[in-house]
Amino acid sequence: MRMRVVLGALIATVVAGGASAQVQGVDLNGRWQCVANCLGPIGSMAFITQYGTQLNVVNDGGVASTGWVQSPGRIWVAGAWQGAVYSPDGMTIQFDRGTIWQRPMEPPPPPARRRR
Repeated sequence: MRMRVVLGALIATVVAGGASAQVQGVDLNGRWQCVANCLGPIGSMAFITQYGTQLNVVNDGGVASTGWVQSPGRIWVAGAWQGAVYSPDGMTIQFDRGTIWQRPMEPPPPPARRRR
């Protein structure tokens, strides 16, 4: 009986630790622009949708895949069969084979119109 209590507490600790890891970290959701070693032309767009540590990735060639956060600062994309590191600020992803994605710069808002 005592072993079950200890095992239950250990499992609860591991599960709670995993849940908190999903909340912490960098948000990789959104559009990405390929800037080096691209499948398509330089400037091609890629997309990531993140659910905790799980990722849905559409690369700059338009191919969809799943992925996950392996550890802080590192992801794995299953369809590409390669990993990548992301910057602490979540603005750059560099893949193991040299492809680099960056967050695209959003254009500034249009100037406000003055009423006469």
